[in-house]
Amino acid sequence: MTKVYEIDPLHDDRWIPFLEKHPLASVFHSTEWLSALQQTYRYKVGALTTSAPGNALTNALVFCRVRSWLTGPRLVSVPFSDHCAPLFETEEQLESLLGHLKQQCDRGTEQYLEIRSAAKGAGGMTNSASFCLHRIDLRPELNELIRAFHASCVRRKIARAKREGVTYEEGTSAEILSEFYRMTVLTRRRHSVPPQPLSWFENLISCMGDMVRIRLASYKGRPAAGILTIRFKETMTYKYGCSDAQFHRFGPMQFLIWTAIQEAKSDGLLEFDMGRTDFSNEGLLTFKDHWGGARSTLTYVRYPEPRIHRPTESASFRIAKSLVGLAPPSLLAKAGDILYHHID
Repeated sequence: MTKVYEIDPLHDDRWIPFLEKHPLASVFHSTEWLSALQQTYRYKVGALTTSAPGNALTNALVFCRVRSWLTGPRLVSVPFSDHCAPLFETEEQLESLLGHLKQQCDRGTEQYLEIRSAAKGAGGMTNSASFCLHRIDLRPELNELIRAFHASCVRRKIARAKREGVTYEEGTSAEILSEFYRMTVLTRRRHSVPPQPLSWFENLISCMGDMVRIRLASYKGRPAAGILTIRFKETMTYKYGCSDAQFHRFGPMQFLIWTAIQEAKSDGLLEFDMGRTDFSNEGLLTFKDHWGGARSTLTYVRYPEPRIHRPTESASFRIAKSLVGLAPPSLLAKAGDILYHHID
């Protein structure tokens, strides 16, 4: 097989120019995202390539080594990322890169390998989970984008937010992050999901700088909703959202997303990525459908084949959800600190 080299994408000078040129490179391949993962969860970040040292990178498969006493050692490309396609030119290159990681699973060094993309040519790997991905093409004119929005569930909500005097602020200050995280804990508890550690958001802000922005909508001075968006190349990604349910009727979330879309369009970006959604989450699927974007299916693949097939969630994540339902609110943030190192 072709010789494979392991590199450190956080320190290899070739990594950033490679991502800038590759059409499939996303924010989840970026040094900023990978650095935040490493700082928060202590994952060891690596990448494989067939490009020899001293030569420009022409292909790469980035991954993290997850080490957990609770859920076992594994290779994931990449944890907490909606999608992270291997970046390659030929199927032979991909076969070589995957083969190198499969050998580590065969030797028992790793429990399994997960790739968050059903890359063509990923032979010998089994579909392990599927999600829906929504993306909005920003190339049409703003009035065309607006016409594609659902009349009552989006356009009227935006109009009501303006009529009710919903206000907007953005930034990454400690005060804005504090309000965003407070609503994040509320939202995650509402959905019986453990909240991410506060340190994760702190590290995203520290590592990503101007790429990341928190946007808050308030009603009569009280925070009503928040979203966190990330810009990379020609895409704005809506990565996290939260809200206070008592203000939903005033349309603060629709107001925030529309504001972000307008900014992305004004700055010449080409795509608004609304992220992945579990196919069983009909409410969130419907909400994203109302924005008129395109649906596609994200399929994750694993090696070796899992003993028990899961449609979306890992067993560890289901355990975490059950614990959230039992924990008092004061312990939720601490639970996130403990659990998120083990679930990805």
